[in-house]
Amino acid sequence: MTANTDHGRVVVLYGGDSAEREVSLMSGQAVLDSLTRSGLSPQGYDTAGGDLSGLEKMAPDKVFIALHGRGGEDGTLQGALELMGIPYTGSGVLASAVGMDKIRTKWLWLSQGLPTPDSVSLDADSDLIAVVERLGLPLIVKPVHEGSTLGITVVETADALKAAYQDAVHYDSRVMAESFVSGEEYTVSVLGDMTLPAIRVEVPSGFYDYEAKYISNDTLYHLPSGLSDKDEAELASLCLRAFEVVGCKGWGRVDVMRDAQGRFWLIEVNTSPGMTDHSLVPQAAAHVGIDFDHLVLKILDTVGSR
Repeated sequence: MTANTDHGRVVVLYGGDSAEREVSLMSGQAVLDSLTRSGLSPQGYDTAGGDLSGLEKMAPDKVFIALHGRGGEDGTLQGALELMGIPYTGSGVLASAVGMDKIRTKWLWLSQGLPTPDSVSLDADSDLIAVVERLGLPLIVKPVHEGSTLGITVVETADALKAAYQDAVHYDSRVMAESFVSGEEYTVSVLGDMTLPAIRVEVPSGFYDYEAKYISNDTLYHLPSGLSDKDEAELASLCLRAFEVVGCKGWGRVDVMRDAQGRFWLIEVNTSPGMTDHSLVPQAAAHVGIDFDHLVLKILDTVGSR
């Protein structure tokens, strides 16, 4: 499967200052190595400290954003690149900002009739008893603006809710509680205007946390997912619609839960997914014959489609 290799001077942006810095460094290095194998001469640029003056001097024709979390995935970097006139991979300013905000993403989905678990914002003065009464137990507490499941807690009892909030607020001043969907976890990658095959994630511990994502070798990724053709098509259509409603472009990933009744529930959208050896987009691409090097080039091909 061929891909365009005429991309000019490419700079990979990685690192940064977010809580996901270490994952970003791994993603960025994987992309740099891939572009080198493809015959390009890429350069890397660590955005730690927020100084982009060095990037402007490098005069890239395109940048590949391999940053995760705030400062790279939330629209701020995208806005700076727009002002500098530098084309970049992934979604634009608005979609990146919205996609990084789990609550506002849900508001958009709900406005279009898309299924997503009920949620409420939490702060230090929240009526925790009322939260439990509304969402039930167990429930999920998570930072609104973090990824990689950082700061997320599955709350089993009402007494544990306050401690879960305090843990999440270490990562973000805005925290949310969300109804827990008991069932199977799926992720669907989007590349251009198409979806890649769904992956069903199975974690022996029962929770797909940071360690299960990036460290553990026990996490199972079922590909094919085991869904029927009808359900696979339904999930693909739902995720593509969810992606479009947020305004996402280029590439990304949508995470979904399926309950015991077989209903799909949208959890979040990822506008700058990981590109490590544990990452899900490369796995889904490989299943349809797109190896890692071609995937990286195809993502570069989407630049300009915004």
